[in-house]
Amino acid sequence: MRIISGKFKGRRLVSFKADHIRPTTDRVKESVFNKLQGDWDGAEVLDLFAGTGNIGLEAISRGALSVTAVELSSKSIDIIRRNVIELKVGKEHRIVKDDVLKWIARYKGEAFDIIMADPPFTESLAHATLELLASSSAVGTKTTVVVEASSHERVDESYPNLVCWDQRDYGDKKISFWSRPQPEPSEGS
Repeated sequence: MRIISGKFKGRRLVSFKADHIRPTTDRVKESVFNKLQGDWDGAEVLDLFAGTGNIGLEAISRGALSVTAVELSSKSIDIIRRNVIELKVGKEHRIVKDDVLKWIARYKGEAFDIIMADPPFTESLAHATLELLASSSAVGTKTTVVVEASSHERVDESYPNLVCWDQRDYGDKKISFWSRPQPEPSEGS
């Protein structure tokens, strides 16, 4: 694994042995980051099911102001911490050890600019994650939500307060992009 672009471009992340982690491939990561190319600079990013921290660290490399990484696995958190130390990332990267679905349900803070969610395929959590995000204060009127899911996993076409505006298939996985519905312009505006 490596950082693709930005200030850490080409830097390798720590190697690991963990059966529970399925890192996002460089091809998929590059596609997602390029799709949101102008949105990273100064963004407040939420990295759900953070795994190795690969996505959040790519976001910081591309100019994100801060990343909050939510992960339950102690092994994953150790890998994230080692990657943060390796890249000498400071207080702009925060790790929260918690069950992601419970954390979303309890969250009462400000909305994030970008939310990246890569739930474990073996758990089929993409649908539940989107259901919770649809009513969460983590998602504001200008938030972009990106979900990576198995192509066999349930992801509805829409959720209350969330619309899918793009979807891409990559063999056994699909990436979907979501945001709050925008109000219709009023007549005379």
